Amino acid sequence: MTPGSPIAQIDRLIAKGVPTTGDFQQTVLSYFKKHGRDLPWRRTRSPYKILVSEVMLQQTQVERVRERYGEFLHAFPSWRALSEATPREVVSAWMGLGYYRRALNLHRAARDVCCAHKGRAPRSVEGLQRLPGVGPYTAAAVAAFAYGEPAPMIETNIRTVFLYVYFSNRTRVSDREVMIKVRETLYEKDPRAWFYALMDLGAEIKRHVKGINKRSRHHAKQSRFEGSQRQARARILRLLTRLKSASKADLVRKVSGGAGQAERALLSLERDGLVQRDGRGRFVVGS
Repeated sequence: MTPGSPIAQIDRLIAKGVPTTGDFQQTVLSYFKKHGRDLPWRRTRSPYKILVSEVMLQQTQVERVRERYGEFLHAFPSWRALSEATPREVVSAWMGLGYYRRALNLHRAARDVCCAHKGRAPRSVEGLQRLPGVGPYTAAAVAAFAYGEPAPMIETNIRTVFLYVYFSNRTRVSDREVMIKVRETLYEKDPRAWFYALMDLGAEIKRHVKGINKRSRHHAKQSRFEGSQRQARARILRLLTRLKSASKADLVRKVSGGAGQAERALLSLERDGLVQRDGRGRFVVGS
């Protein structure tokens, strides 16, 4: 690690003891000024476009989202366009990003914005969190990045920075403890730049120092995809976006992994509202 590297600068800050809020902010923002990533969703303040990006980024690598973000917005450029699409069209546009319940929740959120909010997303964290599928982090992210609200938030890279700087000798650190430091150090003059800076610094730390987030009480290793029920669910949805509808027997026959796994995947998709039966008892992408 070179003396002038971002991690070396952070290490020098930590070596002095617990950093003051001012020193911490200066170090993080200085890193962002020199090394901040240019990502397409950072070029907008549209709450719609920012919500799309945040939902896509959940458990998905940045480069994969970068590839698909523009395609999705081309297909559905506004709340209205997304709300008027069919579930099948939305899931088809989402194909390959995984965790398809996110796509239908985003679809439902667009309908809610158009029907209950006259096409304008709520500005408050509380209002945003009432949209379908929008949790505390996503609501705070939209409030900060679209509206410039100083809304404290934690995601994996933000957590990484605070674990590295403030909890270097700890394990089983709770997000409640991390959130205390997030609130204490929040750069309220420009929360948008501040949280983007933390995300980028966290990504940099993870590239150089492995296993930081294992210090978190909330760390969980992502399960294997190949041969999993998640893969079976994805295959069923891919078939339904192509075929429009299919019988249970057809789906079970065409999905590898055995009839038992296919049936369990189909049942879980139905339970989650991702698929449903039409008037003929055939399966279609859910509404």
